[in-house]
Amino acid sequence: MSTEPLPPRDSMEFDVVIVGAGPSGLSAAIRLKQLNADLTIVVVEKGSEVGAHILSGAVVDPAGLDKLVPDWRDDPDCPLKTQVKDDHFYWATSSLAIRLPNFITPPLMHNHHCYIGSLGNVCRWLATKAEALGVEIYPGFAATEVIYGEHGEVRGIATGDMGIGRDGEPKASFTRGMELLGKYTLFAEGARGSLSKQLIAKFALDAKSEPPKFGIGLKEVWQIDPAKHNKGLIQHAFGWPLGNSTGGGSFLYHYDDNLVAVGFVVHLNYNDPYLSPFDEFQRFKTHPKIRDVFEGGKRIAYGARAITEGGYQSVPRLSFAGGALIGCSAGFVNVPRIKGIHNAMGTGMLAAEHVAAALAAGRANDELSEYENAWRGSAVGKDLFKVRNVKPLWSKFGTIIGVGLGGFDMWMNTLFGFSLFGTLGHAKPDRAALDPAKTHAPIAPPKADGKLTFDKLSSVFLSNTNHEEDQPVHLKVADMALQKTSEHDVFAGPSNRYCPAGVYEWVEEGAEPRFVINAQNCVHCKTCDAKDPNGNITWVPPEGGGGPNYQAM
Repeated sequence: MSTEPLPPRDSMEFDVVIVGAGPSGLSAAIRLKQLNADLTIVVVEKGSEVGAHILSGAVVDPAGLDKLVPDWRDDPDCPLKTQVKDDHFYWATSSLAIRLPNFITPPLMHNHHCYIGSLGNVCRWLATKAEALGVEIYPGFAATEVIYGEHGEVRGIATGDMGIGRDGEPKASFTRGMELLGKYTLFAEGARGSLSKQLIAKFALDAKSEPPKFGIGLKEVWQIDPAKHNKGLIQHAFGWPLGNSTGGGSFLYHYDDNLVAVGFVVHLNYNDPYLSPFDEFQRFKTHPKIRDVFEGGKRIAYGARAITEGGYQSVPRLSFAGGALIGCSAGFVNVPRIKGIHNAMGTGMLAAEHVAAALAAGRANDELSEYENAWRGSAVGKDLFKVRNVKPLWSKFGTIIGVGLGGFDMWMNTLFGFSLFGTLGHAKPDRAALDPAKTHAPIAPPKADGKLTFDKLSSVFLSNTNHEEDQPVHLKVADMALQKTSEHDVFAGPSNRYCPAGVYEWVEEGAEPRFVINAQNCVHCKTCDAKDPNGNITWVPPEGGGGPNYQAM
């Protein structure tokens, strides 16, 4: 390792720096410009382009768009064209799918006012709106460091150096990162954001909240036989192939020109170390109710992403000196609705309004406590409060009883404005949920036929994932000995199964197995960062522009 100091970074000053060009970051940028056109705003995005790392179902509650861009339905360039027409909910066994009548589901679960589409394309469209207002957007640059002032306040971020070799030495192509400094910095990194994690720890933002909870969402997009396409139909299901003690569910969304988005969500508090969310997703597609939809069709996209599931009681403090968390950096997904886009946009706009007011008052780099004090009374807080007990009840009582109790609790909150359960806690983080492997039996994966079911590597190929191979591995194992004695010896190497991209494998070589990290396969889902049983794996941003390049996810 060279001991020569790196050259100093160049820096640029802005009124507001935003990390992440997802729905919350772009909404914040647009709202700031709507409130004060003279503000200088920069959005830095680690994906190769806006939308490259964006993955969601996505059935979009238009509440956020209606506030941010009221005439979006009349904009021919807006990619949301398909309104939900039919809304079906099923309980699945291995051979049956029993439809639950819509009248028993709480009103907030109904979707007929929502729209189906690609969130990545929505973000691309929002980016054009932001740039038209004068927002600077820098894709292909990963924010890797928080810059602090002399009093510990956040002053901005630094982007990662480019052209570092795997050995840690600068290559001929080396380029120093930039410092982007602002009066306020908003962190919109999405679930398990690398800088957001650091900020939560540094400022003890989670001191009064429940542990964060996560799920993994896997998604494919198919072009299907037009005769089988039912534009505007959405189907949600829970049950098979997951057991009663494992939370999760599935979705099928018919939209646009013969497209179907099919997805599978597994709550990461599952206890069986042999469970593979990817394989259960493939198994789900073989269900008699499902497989016919895909016969004669073609799979055109694949991806995966961690989902924040802690809800109301897991949201940390949002504000700190010099900035704030917005969107899924803090966790605003409504778990039973499988929706978070409207809340991500809502928190982005809410933060923007308080930032604009602070700047108008001549403030800078102080705490936006008004934003923290306002969110629970906002539409976002009210949305999450009604469903706050669904996840804890599901986790405690299993799918059959837990979902029933959760539905009852949502009805109580909807009709009477209170819960008989009060506000339940989450008990422990997801990484602490795994049982030792000796208490479970291995699960045989479904055979990949290349037509309906697939393997991980062919799926990663569809995600257009690419990393510069000669760069430091961005998946950091703190203690490799612990990985062997615990992750391998006690839990039978669950990283090989919970990762949806084939990044991790234990290679048996003689007496000692070797932990291999295929970092070039990483789709940036960050499941390992949440599920490793010892918290021994940390995801950090690779060189900017690396990772998946989703086109319409």
